[in-house]
Amino acid sequence: MFQSETRLLKHGISIVVPVYNDRDSVPLFMAELNPVLNSLGLDYEVLFSVDPSTDGTELVIEELHRGDPRVKMIVFSRRFGQPMATLAGLDYCTGDFAVVMDVDLQDPPRLIPEFVAKWKDGFDVVCAQRRSRVGETLIKRVVSKIGYGIINRFSDVPIPKDSGDFRLIDRRVIDHLRMFPEAHGFLRGLVSLVGFKQTIVTFDRPARITGHGKYNRFTGSLRIGLNGVIAFSSALLSLSTIIGFTVAMLAFLTALSYIVMKIVGAPFPIGNPTIVVLILLLGGLQLICLGIAGQYIGRIYDETKRRPRYIIDRMIGL
Repeated sequence: MFQSETRLLKHGISIVVPVYNDRDSVPLFMAELNPVLNSLGLDYEVLFSVDPSTDGTELVIEELHRGDPRVKMIVFSRRFGQPMATLAGLDYCTGDFAVVMDVDLQDPPRLIPEFVAKWKDGFDVVCAQRRSRVGETLIKRVVSKIGYGIINRFSDVPIPKDSGDFRLIDRRVIDHLRMFPEAHGFLRGLVSLVGFKQTIVTFDRPARITGHGKYNRFTGSLRIGLNGVIAFSSALLSLSTIIGFTVAMLAFLTALSYIVMKIVGAPFPIGNPTIVVLILLLGGLQLICLGIAGQYIGRIYDETKRRPRYIIDRMIGL
């Protein structure tokens, strides 16, 4: 255990909120967030990172800004997705630390005082870990469990299971995150990669108040898991090599067993069915291994182009 240190806020708190088509959620979110932040008696800013929306989300945030200049907004030139919107918010926030959270109130603002207390005790990252997921189907929970299982089985850095992007991140961690110009931003993995003093706060995740999730309920967690593995480990490339050697050994043993059965006169399956099954098996495994290699090659291609991770159309309050 490290010795506790006392910290003082100099520049206040930043709340970073990625949004897309969340017009109805934003007012409800602010109504619950403001009393919590005001109760802390500290300076703060609420920075919305907005993918261009079709439901008037930007107009709602502009109206909130006119009533409270602490509400700020970044609007992108096109939809870059939640990961890039989150990283952009971290790039432009000004607080001593930032709290990244969703606008749908599944990340409850009531946890922020507990985050702040942990930060004052010397922790650089305070991650919210879900004990339960109210309102989610069994399939969604199973898929999510598989996704986190994939990440922690193969990733080079440990990522807390059942955690999202909802967390407190200290300024020095943010400064180090800005040094990573990766084209595929995976915040959970990047924060774990940076390191420093990290801890967990558990909570029961409530159901969404309004709106709907932007990720596919069946493949979303698996995609996140695959992204985490590819971005932070080469284990899948090693796995494809192991698969290749294993299949080659099985093929050799099968051929050897056929030879032995032929010599001793024992009956064994021959003909088209056996050939078809073997061809399909080998062809499928080859395509899987090629696909794994293709994922890594695609990431290399994206990184070498050095394109900006996001493009900002306009900013309000910054």
